[in-house]
Amino acid sequence: MSKERIKFPVRIGLLGCGTVGGGVIRLIQDNQEYLTSRVGAPLEIRRVLVRDAEKDRVPECRREWITTDVDEVLSKDIDVLVEVMGGEEPAKSLIERAIREGKGVVTANKLLLSKHGPGLVRMASDHGVDLAFEASVGGGIPIIRTLREALTSDWVESVHGILNGTCNYILTRMRDGKVAFDVALAEAQAKGYAEADPTLDVDGHDAAQKLCVISMLAFGANVHEVDVPVEGIRRIDQLDFRFAERFGYTIKHLVIGRDLGERIALRVHPALIGKTSVLANIDGVLNGVLIVGRGLGPCLLVGRGAGDMPTAVSVVADIVDVARSKIGGEPGLSTRGIQTADRPLAPITEVESRFYLRFDVEDRPGVLGKIASGLGDAGVSIEQMVQEGRAAEVSDAVPVLIITHSCREGPVRDALDAIAREGFMRGQPRLLRIEDV
Repeated sequence: MSKERIKFPVRIGLLGCGTVGGGVIRLIQDNQEYLTSRVGAPLEIRRVLVRDAEKDRVPECRREWITTDVDEVLSKDIDVLVEVMGGEEPAKSLIERAIREGKGVVTANKLLLSKHGPGLVRMASDHGVDLAFEASVGGGIPIIRTLREALTSDWVESVHGILNGTCNYILTRMRDGKVAFDVALAEAQAKGYAEADPTLDVDGHDAAQKLCVISMLAFGANVHEVDVPVEGIRRIDQLDFRFAERFGYTIKHLVIGRDLGERIALRVHPALIGKTSVLANIDGVLNGVLIVGRGLGPCLLVGRGAGDMPTAVSVVADIVDVARSKIGGEPGLSTRGIQTADRPLAPITEVESRFYLRFDVEDRPGVLGKIASGLGDAGVSIEQMVQEGRAAEVSDAVPVLIITHSCREGPVRDALDAIAREGFMRGQPRLLRIEDV
C-alpha cells in the first residue's frame, strides 16, 4: 500500500537576497503550481536574512519576510535553508548550524565548498540531511547532478571545462574582434560580465574553486584551491591568437582534471585547442564541460554559467530535490552517496603535453640556434619553428614561435629558465599548453 503524500508546505529560509536570491524568489513564485506538483507540497518562503533591512529589494521579496535576525531564519519553522549570500563567513557557520538542527541545505557558494566542501558533506551525511550545491558550478548547467547521479555507475577519466564566463567572453572578443585584453575586459565590465575588480575571474581563481568542487564528485578527492596550479589570461595578446590561428588552434581558459590511477592531475590555465574541438566554439559568456567516462565516453554539457535566472534554476532544482526527500521521509540519501578521500596530486611539472612557446628576441644572427640548443639540452624536441618580422605587440623585438613534440613540462620549464637569462631575450618566454580535447 502506497504512502499518502504529506501536504504541508516546505518552509524555506533564504540567506541573502541579491541577484541570485531575487531570481530564486521569482522562479518559485512564477512556477508555484508546477513546483508543488513536482514536490508533492507547496514551497513557502518564510524568512529572508539580509544585512540591511532598509535596502531596496526585488519587488517579489515581501517586506514581511525580511529579517536581520539569524535566529529567525534558522527557527524551528524552517525546513530548508538556502544560502546565496556568498563568502566564507558567516555562511559556513550558518550552514553548519542548520545541519546540526536537521535542516536540508542548498548552497550556491563555490568559495565555501572549495575550502570546506568535503567536511560539510561528511557533516551532513552524519546528521542524515541533504546538502545540495548544483548552482556552485556552471550556473544553470547540471554538472553536479550529472556527476553525482547520471555517472554514478561509471568511472570519470577526465574533465575539461570552460567554467568562467568572464574569461571566455574576453578571449572570444580578442579572437573575433581583434582587440587587446584591456579593451575586451573594459567591454565585459560595461556589459556586466566582469566585476570592477576582475582579479578572481581573469587570474583563474574562480575557475579553480569550481574545479575543486567538481573533483569531489568526479574523482572522490579532497582538494583545496591552494594546491591547484592556476594561471589567468592577462598575458594573452593578439600575437598569440594570430599564431594559434596559423596552426589551426584557438585559445580557451580551461579547467582540467584527469584520473591517473594512484594520483589525479588538476590544473587551470589558458590553452591552445584545435578549432574543431567540441570546446573551441563555446563562445561569449557560455560555459561548457566535457566529461569522459570509462564506459560512457565523452559527454558535453553547455549553457549559461552565471546570471540570476540560470543560477536560480539550479538552486530551485536543488530545493525540489531536498524537499522531496524530506517529504518522502528519507532525507540525506544523495549526500551519503558522496564519498571523498585524500588523493595525491601529480605535480604540473610531470604533466605531459605539447607546448606552444613564444620568445620575443633581438633580431640578430645565432638566436634561433641558441633557442633550439637550449631546448635540446633539456631533452625537448621541436615539432615546428616560425620566426616573423617585427610585430606591433612586441615592437622592439622579433617573435619566435615553437611548437614542441609531447614531453613533460618540467624539462620545458628548465629550458625556458635558461633561455630567459640570455642577453637576446626581450621579456619572459611565453608558454601555453596544447590540449587535445
